[in-house]
Amino acid sequence: MNVAVSLPSRVLWHALRIGARYLPDTASEAWTRREAARYWTAEYGVDWRANAHWRSGLGEKTWHEVGESHLRIYQLFAKAFRLPPWPRVMLEWGCGGGANAVTFAPIATRYIAADVSAQSTAECAAQVRAVCPTPVEERRIDLDQPRAAAAGLESQCDTFLCVYVIEATPGQADALEIVRIAESVLKPGGLAVIQVKYHTTDPLTRGRRRRSYRRRSALTTTFGIDEFWLRVQEIGLEPRLIHLVPRNDLDGRYAYFALTKP
Repeated sequence: MNVAVSLPSRVLWHALRIGARYLPDTASEAWTRREAARYWTAEYGVDWRANAHWRSGLGEKTWHEVGESHLRIYQLFAKAFRLPPWPRVMLEWGCGGGANAVTFAPIATRYIAADVSAQSTAECAAQVRAVCPTPVEERRIDLDQPRAAAAGLESQCDTFLCVYVIEATPGQADALEIVRIAESVLKPGGLAVIQVKYHTTDPLTRGRRRRSYRRRSALTTTFGIDEFWLRVQEIGLEPRLIHLVPRNDLDGRYAYFALTKP
């Protein structure tokens, strides 16, 4: 009797668990935005510092590799477009703990570090001061009004960098707002390097807003490669090149887009 009752229960439990993977979003975009703001503005320990790309979270080797790999991608794009291999005025959207800044700031004349976390912008600026005299301007991003963080920068930047951020946004609308901000701050001819996490034909690779944002933040928002290309065109930037990283030490399915402002 007990076996007859428990076996169907187990089957039902597993069926529900598998089926839940294919259910529509379980959290609204507004709810996810609030959860994202709570998560990124509160320090949760080593895991949080790793996700925010702090030196103390990633470790020396990985922390340096993050910035060096992104500088190589940027310079690959710049060479293809016959642009200088160094930025002049650069805005990094989602600077974290400075893994990219310590590589880019020494070859820039002005570095603008924007992040949801004031702790991260302060850490980023401190790491830059330790390696070079390039001035760092800290700007805090309010997820409800992100454009305010770029106030006064219209058409001033020749370089816009945004990596490991899009996949953690509350949804595609918020992700595309970042592209609009890039379009607004870039000078004509300026270069934006924006990385997205792409999904494939496998439904499990698609981003979903979950109630447990903190545990799966890096799989919240994804795009098809052609989908993001077309959406960027609608906003007014020109997609020129894509660099794919199917897998690295942090995660996988990364697409780096080189976008220029006409």
